Amino acid sequence: MPLWVQLRCGLEPRTLAALTVVLIAASVFAAYHFWMGRPQTVRAPARELPAAMAAPTAAPMPTAAVPTGIPASVRPSGVVVVDVAGKVRRPGIQRLPSGSRVVDALNAAGGSRPGTDTTGLNRARVLADGEQIVVGATASPPVAAAAGNAGSPGGPGGSGSPSGPISLNAATVDQLDTLPGVGPVLAQHIIDYRTRHGGFRSVDELRQVNGIGNRRFTDLRPLVQP
Repeated sequence: MPLWVQLRCGLEPRTLAALTVVLIAASVFAAYHFWMGRPQTVRAPARELPAAMAAPTAAPMPTAAVPTGIPASVRPSGVVVVDVAGKVRRPGIQRLPSGSRVVDALNAAGGSRPGTDTTGLNRARVLADGEQIVVGATASPPVAAAAGNAGSPGGPGGSGSPSGPISLNAATVDQLDTLPGVGPVLAQHIIDYRTRHGGFRSVDELRQVNGIGNRRFTDLRPLVQP
């Protein structure tokens, strides 16, 4: 330090040297903090998409509602195939959605012909897959045959049997009454079973009708169809 400074301040050389060291250390410390506190460029973080957008999953396929009260045999495919025969405009095979009713089958076949009596059809009944719907079938010949057989109740049912198999899903009480061993009461039991279960899916279901035992079922099996 210049001599005049030492004399002016009245400081000893040792004290002045210590003060100089303190000043230098303070300057270095201040410079360090100034350097560390300077503004710095910060890189923006990469944008991350939400998990739902980053890995979209396939939307679940909507399931078709299954109507209640439909026989289990017509549910898996969603389609029932029925044979509409008799006095309709377009007889033949009709494919309809499961849960369809007899009236839907009649409409698909173009409707019944003018003057056709459809009182024997339960048009509100749910269709069963594979059944046949006979529209306007006349029961007069079988009734006459049954009347001829009534005189010999113990005889075999050869002459009293109808000429062809009767559809359990389409026959009326009068038509069922023509079968051997089937009277009006049992015929009504068959109709009631058909209404409760949505139709016959096979002839074997005839065993479950009240009043039909094994022997009577054996006699009726070749004379009926679903």
